[in-house]
Amino acid sequence: MTTTAPSEVQKIVSPEEWQLRVDLAACYRLVALYGWSDLVFTHVSARVPGPEHHFLINPYGLMFDEITASSLVKVDPECNKVITSPYPVNPAGFVIHSAVHAARPDVQCVLHTHTRAGVAVSAQKNGLLPISQQSTFVLASLAYHDYEGVAFRDEEKPRLQADMGQANFLMLRNHGLLTAGKTIADAFLSMYIFESSCQIQIAAQAGGGELTQVDPRIVEGVGQAMKVQTGGLGGAFVWPALIRKLDRIDPAYRN
Repeated sequence: MTTTAPSEVQKIVSPEEWQLRVDLAACYRLVALYGWSDLVFTHVSARVPGPEHHFLINPYGLMFDEITASSLVKVDPECNKVITSPYPVNPAGFVIHSAVHAARPDVQCVLHTHTRAGVAVSAQKNGLLPISQQSTFVLASLAYHDYEGVAFRDEEKPRLQADMGQANFLMLRNHGLLTAGKTIADAFLSMYIFESSCQIQIAAQAGGGELTQVDPRIVEGVGQAMKVQTGGLGGAFVWPALIRKLDRIDPAYRN
């Protein structure tokens, strides 16, 4: 089987898939830029438009600030390559992502991180606390999944799917954070808020004083507040500005 060179990828995929590749490569670069990457050991996946149930995932072994649109690997639900690629993939790393994609047809993008603040809060018995404005946006759609070891066993999938349900934020106990979005932009904005909530919590706890908590009624009405904040656009409200930021720094992710 001949290998498809990255430079040839744009010629053989649809315009819709190419745009998805550009956005996903941008997301990887942004994850690196904001300090959320864990060397090469986490993933962001995106469902490719169409009935084939194909996904894009990172070429395993590349740093997130090296990833480009053409280097992303297209795989099936079992993480088998659909388009030949010179890059390896990590089937074990796709277990969590494939579980979410299988259970949630509404989700285009799954973003998973192992940040220091995220793992620290995931290790706390009470999880994320309602102590900041940021946390209220997360708590309105947050689920938890207990740690079962390194997530490479398919038998864990049904339990993870049941725990997550229809939530868009998932705290993987003793492991890290996960967001699911209808678009890549939505998943990224959700992770920005999730990560910020965890950083704020760790900083507040480090202060040593008694913490005040937000009235639960505010959490209940946070959905409308988020619509107001983003003009009803969700992640699409901030995504163009993030793309402009990346293009100023290094537009090579578009290649």
